Amino acid sequence: MTRSPLFLAALASSAVPGLDPVLVEAVRTRPDDPFEVAHVTDSQDRLWAVKVPRTQAAGAALEDVTRLCHLLGRRLEVAIPMVRGQVTVPEGRAVVYLRVPGRSLDFASLPPGPLAGEVGRALAHIHNVEHLLFEEAGLVSYDAEGRRRRQLSELDRAAATGHVPTNLLTRWEHSLEDVSLWRFAPCPVHGTFVGENVLASFDDEADAATGRVRGVLAWEEAHIGDPADDFAELIAVASPDAVDSVLEAYAQSRVERPDANLVSRARLAGEMTVVRTLLRALSAGLLGVVEQASEALRALDEQTEAEDRRHEREDAARLERDRLERSEAFAAAEAAAGRSRPADLPDDAPWDATAPHVPSFDPDAHRPAAAPNADPVGSLDAVPSGAVSDGAVSDGAVSDGAVVADDRATQPHIPTPDWSEPATPEQRAPDSADSADEPRTQAADDGGPAGGPPPVAGAETDAEAVPVLDRHDATSFEIDQAEALPGGDTSSGDDDAAGADDEFGVVVDEHEGASAFVPTDPADTRDSTEGPSTTSS
Repeated sequence: MTRSPLFLAALASSAVPGLDPVLVEAVRTRPDDPFEVAHVTDSQDRLWAVKVPRTQAAGAALEDVTRLCHLLGRRLEVAIPMVRGQVTVPEGRAVVYLRVPGRSLDFASLPPGPLAGEVGRALAHIHNVEHLLFEEAGLVSYDAEGRRRRQLSELDRAAATGHVPTNLLTRWEHSLEDVSLWRFAPCPVHGTFVGENVLASFDDEADAATGRVRGVLAWEEAHIGDPADDFAELIAVASPDAVDSVLEAYAQSRVERPDANLVSRARLAGEMTVVRTLLRALSAGLLGVVEQASEALRALDEQTEAEDRRHEREDAARLERDRLERSEAFAAAEAAAGRSRPADLPDDAPWDATAPHVPSFDPDAHRPAAAPNADPVGSLDAVPSGAVSDGAVSDGAVSDGAVVADDRATQPHIPTPDWSEPATPEQRAPDSADSADEPRTQAADDGGPAGGPPPVAGAETDAEAVPVLDRHDATSFEIDQAEALPGGDTSSGDDDAAGADDEFGVVVDEHEGASAFVPTDPADTRDSTEGPSTTSS
């Protein structure tokens, strides 16, 4: 069923008492989208969104996500839709919520740097949510083996349709049968983390580096499962440098370290997205969408070999970059501690870090004299607060045994060094102003604080174009207040006047309040969310 924007505005007016629509704008949707969406402006210049399910399955999912959003509303650092009213429709319930501020991102144009880091941190905060909240909302949960078997089942169903090329079936089956790829810790997953569902605002509309992620929409497919699913579109369409910026910020913000095969599974999930579209279109009888999905699968089959070569180059470059960064960090730390790499050891040979170190000086000769009544053995409590941090870098000095390490996901775990003996002058690093091998002090030369975290990989100094999408229709409808809308006015409580209630049932009003992150200033929301539109009477 396709409803007109004016009818959706009438539903919004019925769902929220006091909502008097004066302008409605349709949102473009695909034929296989499970929801119809419109944006409504009321007489108080408040901006609303109304979402109506097209099928009963979509209606059930909308009820589940309504419960989830009320649980998550004040636990996330980004805004999410907070339902303010509901009204019954044949497929379930239509929901109305204040519009979340921001403009949809285009991941294909996402530049590396601060904005990509914002995307990675927003995704990490979603994956850090407690499992109990998703379980309380009644959402489905998959462990690693359950997720793998579910995708195998989808592949079997797709193979039975005859629309999937044989090479793709063999390729995907090989990946799904490789159990070593499917070792991950399940976490809360958004499910449709694509650019059009990620909203950002920009301090400078001409510079993407000024962007901040403000909100995330479309939680209907949220579940507990594989975190790689939320990287599917990012890995598929974003540039390698932008992906590196996202992954770095994501790894730094995650409570648990991402697994080593996350990127590989994300690529598989991105390729199999077309399979899910095909299966949904077949079940709904959308023959046009089925043909489009079949063409996309044939094109993917032709590009597979070239894509594999490109992925191999990207992975090799990423591994080499990580290896060099770790090597430089370890070399700088060892040099600062008075140790050096054996001269007869080849550059590409592994260095046994477990070999005992023979100091080139007498420790007792350089031990500072103990103060009267002082503990003869130094302890961590004796170190001033803030003097020891990750990597143990302070004022250009690195204590013996410390290792300067970055925070990347591929960085091996470094045990906490023993600080029982204070550093001596012979153990101190060269002056930070003369040392080019010390990444922490180099960050200060680049404009960052000394001792602080390194800048996000791939950050650009020049202004980048803002990567946003526009899903609004070109035509808006101005609603005359004297015009009778479908559904009538239910605020008076007159059953005869409430035309929509005779067909759709009783209006359910939920006034728990909007998310704390949704601004109440309509002018701010209009500037950050409204696309160009024309008004016709």
